[in-house]
Amino acid sequence: MMAQAATGRREARRSLADVAKDMQPVFADEAADGDAGGRLTDKTVQALLDGGFMGMWIPREFGGVEAAPVEALGTVENLSYADGSTGWVFMALQVAMGSAAAYLPAGTAKELFGKGKWPLIAGQGAPLANKGVAAPGGYRLSGNWSYGSGLLHSSWIHTGASIFDGAAQRMRPDGKLPEVRIFILPVSESRLTGNWDVMGLRATGSVDYTIDNVFVPEEYTHMQTASEPIHGGSIFTLAIYGISCIGHTGFALGVGRRMLDELRSLAAAEGGRPQTLPVRGGGEAFLEKFGEAEAKLRMSRAFAYENWAAIEEVLARGDRPSTRQITLARLGLNYATTAVAEVCAFAYHYGGGIALRDGVMQRCFRDMNAGTQHASVSFGILRECARELLGLAEGKIWAPRALIDP
Repeated sequence: MMAQAATGRREARRSLADVAKDMQPVFADEAADGDAGGRLTDKTVQALLDGGFMGMWIPREFGGVEAAPVEALGTVENLSYADGSTGWVFMALQVAMGSAAAYLPAGTAKELFGKGKWPLIAGQGAPLANKGVAAPGGYRLSGNWSYGSGLLHSSWIHTGASIFDGAAQRMRPDGKLPEVRIFILPVSESRLTGNWDVMGLRATGSVDYTIDNVFVPEEYTHMQTASEPIHGGSIFTLAIYGISCIGHTGFALGVGRRMLDELRSLAAAEGGRPQTLPVRGGGEAFLEKFGEAEAKLRMSRAFAYENWAAIEEVLARGDRPSTRQITLARLGLNYATTAVAEVCAFAYHYGGGIALRDGVMQRCFRDMNAGTQHASVSFGILRECARELLGLAEGKIWAPRALIDP
């Protein structure tokens, strides 16, 4: 019954993935200006707002869509096809906004999200070496963070830090891992330090920022590993690392498809092809490599959608995905990112001087290679996936970057 009800809700409105596909020309037209300016253009941000995208992972009780995994995956994929930076900023905002709305205490969540206009929230959820020192009623937060994707467009910060009682680091109840919390505070209480001089994803404006001894009330924090939503439904039992996995996978699939489509247009053109494609169709060597690239991309996509469709069925029943299902989803992200980076390298080579110059192919190549540097696709996570698949992590569950005891 729950599965039928969830399906009915999705059919009662138009899928955000379809809306994103229809609006691709809007975002694509703004991509070059965003890349040059180091942030999404005002027109891009307004289009995301007007298209209803910012409610993707906002709980329904606050007027959001609370999209299930497959719809969310398709939405990020279609936005990233138009522009990698747009897809990246959107999914970063949605992870921060959705988790705040789901996991913050009821009064705080209603204060932020229950007034008919949702705040844009972004930042860096990893604690790095930063501290939240316990104080009466909350914490004194200090530190330096990097890669605050979407912060230039936000009014609130989502930021992670380890908790300290005086000079002593506080441990979780099991005593094995440090306590890490997510803090939600106004951007005005931080100092944005810039330092966004990068190869790709330039329009994300993922600037560094500093917070210096700012008091954050307890009720504006939640555990980094929270998976019991106070507001919202089963999608939020995936925890931050689970829902972000959906977004990062969609980003890779969208950029990869756009890059191959651009190359296909070059190869099929009557004239004006680069020297690496001297004849229409590119010749035998090119055809072999293009076939391999298509297979990599399509296999990545099929594996990802298979994984998330299976997880969606489990969530619709009111159950939680197994460790194996999360392993496969994280493996799917890792493989898609690696495979699509290889596809982009192939397309860039055969794009010759056209890919070298400023344009869609160059931007896709840069954006995808920037995406490979994210912690969610690290060799460490790949090794953890392998351990679980080999049966060497019996009884373990996933945390943000490793398998741990329950």
